[in-house]
Amino acid sequence: MTEELRGLRGMLEQVDSASLVDAMGRVHGHRADIVDLVSPDPSRVMFGPAVTVAFLPYRDDLPEKDLGFATVFYRAVGDAPEGKVVVMSSGGHPDVSHAGGTKLSRLHNHHVAGVLADGRLRDFSELAGYGFATWCRGQATHWGGATVMPYAANIAVEIGGVCVVPGDYVYADSGGAVVIPAGSVRRVLEEAVRIEAEDKHSAEVIRAEDPVRLRSGEQTASET
Repeated sequence: MTEELRGLRGMLEQVDSASLVDAMGRVHGHRADIVDLVSPDPSRVMFGPAVTVAFLPYRDDLPEKDLGFATVFYRAVGDAPEGKVVVMSSGGHPDVSHAGGTKLSRLHNHHVAGVLADGRLRDFSELAGYGFATWCRGQATHWGGATVMPYAANIAVEIGGVCVVPGDYVYADSGGAVVIPAGSVRRVLEEAVRIEAEDKHSAEVIRAEDPVRLRSGEQTASET
């Protein structure tokens, strides 16, 4: 894990997905939030630079030796997998299993920070025990290899209507996921910290407001 990533992680205790989405809205004009995700352990926060695995509908005429999960995974993470987030597109089939505990044990073995899948995953009980965070579209029991296949590593992918480019930073918690461009990640995190401070101040003002004056209209807009 790089010193830059360690420094960014130090700011995460002060923010969450909501403040990061608000911060992205102040810094950028494109959509960055992904919702309706589930996890075998929703208490785990995920953060790290993205590597991508693009899934496509399965074809039986393509050579499996070039397209198996292991091959595409190692192409994606390269020589420095630690701290990365593996982002897997759905191939148009978000309700199909894209991997399970056995295949994804590679992420644990190589100290990957997490997996964000725009499809379902199997073996939630196993995934909960690994050393990475898992966020996906739901749990599956049926094998999905006859429907989708990993096809390419480290290309831009679409996840829940959001463009993810390799190197983007991905944050996920129980509120959802946020995709942050690498070039502005520190600025966005700093803005999110300010937003959290603003919200805390606003909550203090609300606690001190006078319901009687508000009902009567005596309290001015600047006071509310």
